[in-house]
Amino acid sequence: MTPPAPTTLGELKAAGYRARTVRDELRDNLIGRIEAGETLFAGIHGYEDSVIPQLTNAILARHDFILLGLRGQAKSRILRQLVDLLDPHIPVIAGSEVNDDPLAPISKHGRMMIEECGDATPIEWLAREQRYLEKLATPDVTIADIIGDLDPIKAARGGHILSDELTIHYGMLPRANRGIFAMNELPDLSPRIQVGLFNILEEGDVQIKGYPVRLPLDLLIAFTANPEDYTARGKIVTPLKDRIASEIRTHYPEDLETAMAITEQEAWVSRDGRSVFIPPFMREIIERVTVLARLENRVDQTSGVSQRMSIAVMETVVSSAERRAILQGEDEAVPRIGDVYAALPAMTGKLELEYEGEMLGARRLANELVMSSAGVTFDELELRALGDHDMLDLDRTIEYFESGGVIQVSEDATATACVEGFGQVPGLLDLAEILGLITDESRDGVKAAACELVLEGLAYNSKISRTRGGAYRAAKA
Repeated sequence: MTPPAPTTLGELKAAGYRARTVRDELRDNLIGRIEAGETLFAGIHGYEDSVIPQLTNAILARHDFILLGLRGQAKSRILRQLVDLLDPHIPVIAGSEVNDDPLAPISKHGRMMIEECGDATPIEWLAREQRYLEKLATPDVTIADIIGDLDPIKAARGGHILSDELTIHYGMLPRANRGIFAMNELPDLSPRIQVGLFNILEEGDVQIKGYPVRLPLDLLIAFTANPEDYTARGKIVTPLKDRIASEIRTHYPEDLETAMAITEQEAWVSRDGRSVFIPPFMREIIERVTVLARLENRVDQTSGVSQRMSIAVMETVVSSAERRAILQGEDEAVPRIGDVYAALPAMTGKLELEYEGEMLGARRLANELVMSSAGVTFDELELRALGDHDMLDLDRTIEYFESGGVIQVSEDATATACVEGFGQVPGLLDLAEILGLITDESRDGVKAAACELVLEGLAYNSKISRTRGGAYRAAKA
């Protein structure tokens, strides 16, 4: 049975409590996890050989640090997982606004409690989750918000003179004492507030306006920023930049498999009451839309293309397939290429465009990205298939369209109807099988998606053409 936690200062001393700084606490617990072979940052993919080793070094060095990266690179998720490296609970003086250490209080309230109560001073226990404070930097943030200011109401209620330390309204930094303070988008702070952070980072203490008092805070401070803003030409005050000990660059997934793993982890695809099956090639197409957007010169790459785009597209694609299954009474929802085109609204709002992209329009650009993604996926499948075949026999399928054949793929058509229609196109199902997309045992939903991918690949390579309405016909002369 676990003994009861101390509730007074005397009991705490008798239990042999020894305080550690936050940085030492993080360092010691990190070392313990490394020695135990535990995962340091769960659910973070693609950073195993880059960001995580650098972050580990920063914590071992007891550094404040900044994560520099574009949108959607898991910066906030990493910061929030730092909490797991804190002790489960720490003791604080009851009622302290700045989490006073019972053995070394920094506030007047804490010192008065010790003087008045001695070993009977009441103790509270603070959970690790309560020791993390996060703030989004905005231009309207004030010194009072960050550090603190006079509180005339507190002075009036307590009968204190205004110069009394007990009249201070503490800001976020003092309230985060003995914990982690994280600030997102640091360059968005006004230069005046950035200057106010100098002493905190250098000396570890704050001075509150109008009070002859210094508070030696025990903090780990972590920041995030966009690399474009975090330069002398951007919105960062250079002396503040110099005081942040470690600068860690985040990045987008470096391969398609990692990106797909992130999307699979984050996207909501399990729907109540109806089975959902996403063929592997459809997962590739959905992910490749984002990958290609990051290479597109009509997209502003200084803003980046967030991984949230892949997640939103995946969820919308599944929803489109689910809607069709509901309308048609199908037991299983299987996404097809048409569902990716139906997910354009999940893409357009996440693309910051350059001038040429603005002239073209976000919707048309997103439409091109979908076709390119399907086409590149088809080409890669074709290259793999050529290991077993000297050349794919596309002639029968292309000849069908050149002789006047047209096939219309409706978003709302059942999988069975689509397979029947695709079966009328010579060689189409055979091509899907040769490419490894289907087998004889594949369900109709997968066959329909596979055949649509083959048609999309032929259109991408200008063997046939695709109309805006989703009809496939002979290539334009």
